[in-house]
Amino acid sequence: MNKEIKKIGVLTSGGDAPGMNAAIRAVVRTGIYFGLDVFGIRRGFQGLIEEDIFQMDSRSVANIIQRGGTMLKTARCKEFYEYEGRKKAYEVLKKKGIDGLVIIGGDGSFRGAVNFSQEFDIPCIGIAGTIDKDIQGTDFTIGFDTAVNTAVEAIDKIRDTMEAHDRIFIIEVMGRDAGYIALHSGIATGAENILIPERKTDMNSIILSLQEKERRKKLVNLIVVAEGDDFGGANEVSKFVKENIPAAEVRVCILGHIQRGGAPSCMDRLIASRMGYQAVESLLKGRYNVFVGILNNKMNYIPLENAVKNKGKVSEEWLKIIKILAT
Repeated sequence: MNKEIKKIGVLTSGGDAPGMNAAIRAVVRTGIYFGLDVFGIRRGFQGLIEEDIFQMDSRSVANIIQRGGTMLKTARCKEFYEYEGRKKAYEVLKKKGIDGLVIIGGDGSFRGAVNFSQEFDIPCIGIAGTIDKDIQGTDFTIGFDTAVNTAVEAIDKIRDTMEAHDRIFIIEVMGRDAGYIALHSGIATGAENILIPERKTDMNSIILSLQEKERRKKLVNLIVVAEGDDFGGANEVSKFVKENIPAAEVRVCILGHIQRGGAPSCMDRLIASRMGYQAVESLLKGRYNVFVGILNNKMNYIPLENAVKNKGKVSEEWLKIIKILAT
């Protein structure tokens, strides 16, 4: 039987992602439109345990859709991994009369929500917010588009100085153990090589390719490396290249957390708004314990327990494109 939902809480958990504020805004305003009381929970599950909660209205989320980060702040909460921590969180919700939760985060946040919901019968809805785009069951995650555009802009600027000095530049991008940021930004910036965790790195082949380009007097080469690449990241790649091509001028640039910040792109604002609306509607319709994704431009509702990292293979077509366009 579906519960009657009158009060809902919204929190952001795990790593921040541009567009989280747009999702918060959508949850709050949709909830108020349907007559719900909406509560913001600061610092994710940690703030829930510590009762860092406040009631929100439409003005609470004014002028935030264009802002990066998250107005509710975020944290990773070890205490919530344990039953006693989750019990404390439940007591807080019970005290506040909150009937359901909207969790904006990644697969780790969703796993915590699954345990919490099963143990204490609290309906939970997940919204996929992670720059890594590593959650199975959705074509988009909030923050990915912005992060890729940030990486592309930075790499384009690096290419200018790379061309001026005939250098090999090795650029490391974020993504944990997913290579989507590297793949998309590398193709978009004309990288000669793209190293991603989904495919074993063959450094000997890359050295042969660089040596062949050196013979053709193509001295400018761009290598984009995902931080989770199995060879060990940009610095290890640079070391190997220098050992095997001593005459080459090699430079490393690790883009780091710049990819998390900045105003969200139009795409991220749109999908965040759409997902936030659908999250509230799911609670009201009794569609509990799912995360809201978008697949083939249609809303897709996946059980939270199935919200695992996307370990799918990268399309062979993309790999062929990279090889052909890099010649």
